[in-house]
Amino acid sequence: MTIFCPCITFGGSAEIINKGSISCGESCLLYCLLHHITAVLPSIFYGCIHRRRLRGQYGLKQSPCNDFLVHCFCHYCALCQEYRQLKYQGFDMKRGWKGNQNPGVTMAPVTEGGMKR
Repeated sequence: MTIFCPCITFGGSAEIINKGSISCGESCLLYCLLHHITAVLPSIFYGCIHRRRLRGQYGLKQSPCNDFLVHCFCHYCALCQEYRQLKYQGFDMKRGWKGNQNPGVTMAPVTEGGMKR
């Protein structure tokens, strides 16, 4: 999905990184304008800002190189990595920020007693 429509990947991640202050659709539209209409460089800076916020929120190291270089040379890979990191942090990316705030009560599955082969 990121190769054909990176704005969707970016929008979903940006909504969660910004804690719902900007919606997925708004982030997607802004990214699309920056990436496809103005030039690629503004979208790299925009992605770099969000990557820095993500690292700050979860205490992630800036490695193997800085955020700008990651987005400059591996932009789509960086978007995928950020998306996966948010999933790793427990977010359901399809539900967005609001959907992740009230995930609902889940119960452990009922299992039979003892171990069986």
